[in-house]
Amino acid sequence: MISFSRVDTSIMGRWWWTVDRWLLASLLLIVGVGAILTLAASPPVAARLHLDTYHFALRQFAYLPLALAVMLGVSMLTPIQVRRLATLGFGVFILLTASTHFLGAEIKGAARWVSLGSFTLQPSEFVKPTFAVVAAWMFAEWRKDGNFPGHFIAIGLFGLVAGLLVTQPDFGMTAVISAVWGIQFFLAGLPVFFVVLVAFLFMTGSMVAYMTVDHVKSRVDRFLDPTSGDSYQISRSLEAFQNGGFLGTGPGEGQIKHVLPDAHTDFIFAVAGEEFGMIACLLIIGLFATVVLRGFARMFREDNLFVLLAVGGLVTQFGLQAVINMASTTHLMPTKGMTLPFISYGGSSLLSLALGMGMLLSLTRRRPGGDL
Repeated sequence: MISFSRVDTSIMGRWWWTVDRWLLASLLLIVGVGAILTLAASPPVAARLHLDTYHFALRQFAYLPLALAVMLGVSMLTPIQVRRLATLGFGVFILLTASTHFLGAEIKGAARWVSLGSFTLQPSEFVKPTFAVVAAWMFAEWRKDGNFPGHFIAIGLFGLVAGLLVTQPDFGMTAVISAVWGIQFFLAGLPVFFVVLVAFLFMTGSMVAYMTVDHVKSRVDRFLDPTSGDSYQISRSLEAFQNGGFLGTGPGEGQIKHVLPDAHTDFIFAVAGEEFGMIACLLIIGLFATVVLRGFARMFREDNLFVLLAVGGLVTQFGLQAVINMASTTHLMPTKGMTLPFISYGGSSLLSLALGMGMLLSLTRRRPGGDL
């Protein structure tokens, strides 16, 4: 049991009495749920690939201590230090993202990964949280000093990020980053004309993607009419929820994971539904909702515009990613290969989320007098 005196002025002492412990507890519970579901979902996938039974689970568990260290370490930073870390990180990871066009390893038709020895890194995952903080900084500086072109810098950086992601291609991540950036711009005081313009450009981009990109068109068509193409994965996913009912079939007793190719990544929520039932799924949703609502509650009490915009961006990003994954799994939207935060298998996703949530924990800490 962690115990610190209120007069303890050490870094750990100050952190413990200022961090949002409900937010921290919710994040740690989500990480714990992810560990359990990785153990449940990954062995059949490893067997199909002729790997050791716990190959994916052991790899995920190897990243967990590092991810927790990153999240807790970053949460102890001040807002200025978070801003500096995000700026440095954004510069490094945007260069690595650009390098995937020339040096990237192609997996499933997309070049999004850079090989670093035995570890394959997806740098665009780290661009998401760092760009949210950098964009918040630019918007805040623009509102603080009307002569500083922070909004134009943010627009230029967004164009760079979106261009790199679209050409990988990764339309799902582009959509998430676009939504987060648009919300931050709106909160910063985007004029109504530009709100309409941004909405029009987003809809136009979606239509162009549908008409020109085959796999986007295929996914939308299969969502609207399941008989128009291969709907094997989503059919098995829905079958898993039916099998699970209210209480589930029991840990390790699910059958759909043996035939569902992405059971440990994109469709891990279906494994939760089959083995642990609807009650467990509602508890998982509740944990994600707690993180989002606690983040927004802290955001709306914030006087510092940079912190408000950064927290809003990070929370929106986290919640939107969870909603997209769960909605895809339950056939409420076209399928999209996006991980369920802290639960789906993936080293890059786990570490980037730890970075983002570490920054969120830092920015939502109580700061007497609004100290930065």
